[in-house]
Amino acid sequence: MVKILSIGAAVQDVFLSHSSELKPVSDKTADELFLKIELGSKNDVNNIDFSTGGGATNASVTFARQGLDAEFMGTIGHDPAGAAVLADLDKEGVDTNRISYSDKHNTGYSVVLLASNGERSFLTYRGASTHYDIKNFDLTGTNADWLYLSSMAGDMETLDRIFHQAKQMNIKIFFNPGKDELRKPELLRPLLDEVNVLSVNREEAQQIVNGEDLEELVRRLTNIVPVAIVSDGPNGVMASDGKTIVRAGMYEDVPVIDRTGAGDAFGSGFLSYWANGRDLKDSIVFASANSTSVVTKIGAKSGILSKDTVLHAMPLSEKPF
Repeated sequence: MVKILSIGAAVQDVFLSHSSELKPVSDKTADELFLKIELGSKNDVNNIDFSTGGGATNASVTFARQGLDAEFMGTIGHDPAGAAVLADLDKEGVDTNRISYSDKHNTGYSVVLLASNGERSFLTYRGASTHYDIKNFDLTGTNADWLYLSSMAGDMETLDRIFHQAKQMNIKIFFNPGKDELRKPELLRPLLDEVNVLSVNREEAQQIVNGEDLEELVRRLTNIVPVAIVSDGPNGVMASDGKTIVRAGMYEDVPVIDRTGAGDAFGSGFLSYWANGRDLKDSIVFASANSTSVVTKIGAKSGILSKDTVLHAMPLSEKPF
């Protein structure tokens, strides 16, 4: 059985929804939509949902539900939110022996204001989920085949240690860097030499290589990593393993309830198939299906697909590299 160790954040999420106050409004001076809540006002919400999140815990649940040996490494606090994270992972069969505890910070916590169109605004206390202690991220003793790494809040020293150990231990790396890593290109670029699969969106790709359209970006990224995936929101995704290039559109047009965790579901969905020897096309199809399912439910984990899910065809093309 393939074993994947997911490393990164663990948080408690509280979703507030079904409120007339949580509706998107436009600002005539800007193109964006906003949630507008008057200072000092008391606003009723008609629905509350508790769940756990954090890119690495979300990914580990995908791996567990796909029948892989899933392990999580991250930091939580000695509090009810940390207990909730542990309970969710234990329920899914994720190995939590590599969880560490912070004596200074509480578990990461987010209040999510969920609008009727599925978009959301976060009030986030990052706490233990981003205040990392390098001594807690030691790979010694693991027999993982792959690491799944999402953002480490820009802690390049800890990332460097993880990548160095992984190389020594012949562990493959899937990396989905966050904005804090991308802000440090001089430190990030050397790490990419050790990455086996890189997953970024279009804007993030442009912070690593020059290019405008997806194919140009993917081709240039494959000069750095063996497998590159570049997403572009509703315009779909393009990926290459240096042999073929796959372009995919929307898996299915579904009502969007909550977009939280969609990116995590895509990346972990891809790796759950790729690590098991599936080809690029099949891996993209499952990644897209997993991501699509997640946005139909509130919370990052509820919609994650199980191993016996039957997939259908989707708009997709493949051509030689």
